[in-house]
Amino acid sequence: MKNYTRRQFMQTATALTVASTCNLDAFATDLPNQRYAPEKGAKLRMLRWKRFVQGDEDVWLANTRKFSEMTGVEVRVDSESWEDVRPKAAVAANVGSGPDIICGTFEDSHLYPDKLVDLTDLANYLGDKYGGWYDSAKAYGMIDKKKWNAIPMGAAGSCMVYRESHMKAAGFDTFPRDTAGFLKLCQNLKAKGTPAGFALGNATGDANQWCHWLLWAFGGKLVDANNRVAIDSPETVAALEYARELYATFAPGTLSWLDPNNNKAFLDGQISLTNNGISIYYAAKTSKDPNLAAMAPDINHANMPVGPVGHPTELALIFPMMVFKYCKYPNAAKEYLRFMMEKEQYEPWQAASIGYVTQPLKAYESNAVWTSDPKHTPYRDLMKVMQSNGYAGDLGYASASVMADFIVVNMVAEAASGAKTPKEAIQRAASRAERYYKL
Repeated sequence: MKNYTRRQFMQTATALTVASTCNLDAFATDLPNQRYAPEKGAKLRMLRWKRFVQGDEDVWLANTRKFSEMTGVEVRVDSESWEDVRPKAAVAANVGSGPDIICGTFEDSHLYPDKLVDLTDLANYLGDKYGGWYDSAKAYGMIDKKKWNAIPMGAAGSCMVYRESHMKAAGFDTFPRDTAGFLKLCQNLKAKGTPAGFALGNATGDANQWCHWLLWAFGGKLVDANNRVAIDSPETVAALEYARELYATFAPGTLSWLDPNNNKAFLDGQISLTNNGISIYYAAKTSKDPNLAAMAPDINHANMPVGPVGHPTELALIFPMMVFKYCKYPNAAKEYLRFMMEKEQYEPWQAASIGYVTQPLKAYESNAVWTSDPKHTPYRDLMKVMQSNGYAGDLGYASASVMADFIVVNMVAEAASGAKTPKEAIQRAASRAERYYKL
């Protein structure tokens, strides 16, 4: 099995850049699969989230340089935290000025569909070439199930990240597959002084992912198939009662945790179980700190346990790449997105990230990154099995607003911590959701 080191990541990035310097004057005929001729003098600016995995940034930027050298189109890539990208994208849409391409989160493209360039032809090209889009990619990338106004980069999937030795010391040979066994594991870890910890602050990725998993695992849902608020149910009560038991096993401070906090707590040895992308493993595996490097072999991953509903109820943090209508060079922007999603660029980028981003196109399931290390494999199918955050209703302005307002996360936090009874937390969540889901 091939294990990627930091040095190998940089070699991959350098190789991509060097390879791109050939035949620069022959773009019109030599750029593979060119579909959109960039406008004369085109320049682009892209805004995306800050990397959690260094290999992601290294190779994304190397691929960008390769595109620029082959096309003459200068591309500036800026990055912000997940929490900051969404409001900046909304401001850009409203004022009609800002980055040409923004890689947002969840259903950002559903918030201002009239402000975005139609990408249907590009999406159809990529889907036809690479085995089709997963249903989850279609749900987030398309408006009214007809027009694509975003190209999903992929999704940062959430798995259980745990210390193998601590799990075994807590009496489990393998990671439990159901919620009953999972609670017992957390209780035993707490008794051993190696507790779990899950974000309950307004964490765009980690808190939203595990709180929605919990709600759905017990059969709860914010809205029904007709987009009517349906959170007040016995199933939601059961989920919140379970959350209260689970919270009792957590390390202190999780009510204020944002996305970086559980990473830090895990690597500091404060917790031995959390939900996260593959970034914790990556950080330990590539660290020059001998203590962190020694932790890497003990880190493992498992898919989220299945609750009483009897099937996976996972949510991944999807990244829609949007081109705004104020962009002066839409052909260049579309060509950049096409280039970055092609196999020659996409697969090395995934490999350098050790699978931090799960693919939206089915063909990339065969990327060797998913089997080069069995610890990567649990992340491979997350976009295939995930539910959308608008479940069981439609994605749109209401679901995006509810997600941005952290209604489900806040409900779980209030009930789990005892700040409110499950019923009180549910009623508050329902009242907040009704403001967005008025029919």
